[in-house]
Amino acid sequence: MARCRPFAGRGSRHHQRSGGPRLSPQVILAFDYGTRRIGVASGDTLTRTARALVTLERGVDVPWPAIEKLVREYQPSQFVVGLPWNMDDTPTVLTDTCRAFGAELKQRFGQPVALVDERLSSREAESLLREARASGAKKRRNTHADVDMLAARLLLEQWMENPSAAENS
Repeated sequence: MARCRPFAGRGSRHHQRSGGPRLSPQVILAFDYGTRRIGVASGDTLTRTARALVTLERGVDVPWPAIEKLVREYQPSQFVVGLPWNMDDTPTVLTDTCRAFGAELKQRFGQPVALVDERLSSREAESLLREARASGAKKRRNTHADVDMLAARLLLEQWMENPSAAENS
């Protein structure tokens, strides 16, 4: 008599495409760090999509309580931080500050941080927002906060397309 084996098709915990254990989706938080505002976006590795979340207003200090709240809510397994560079590949006045912000994220929350070249991300965000406004898809006027959180989304999408291009902090 033939023995029956449990079904190991899609959806089964035994099904493995690559021969290794199935990885669960991971949530990623991305930050477009600035001296006045910090744009924040979230995404996940399953759908490989990102969405703009919020823009945090900066005072003299980084708004750590607001960031801690986002980390508690989203439980990210990874952070992405935009790293500014001039067009001639030299660092900007904020490059070292963004590196320090990434290092602080890693220290506070114990998750890896990827630093992504953010050159022209704010310009691309402004362009996308202008197009959305012109088409009627966006009703209210565009603000700096809109630009910052959309720039964070673009950074996250860039990282998801090519995570190996990021610098790890």
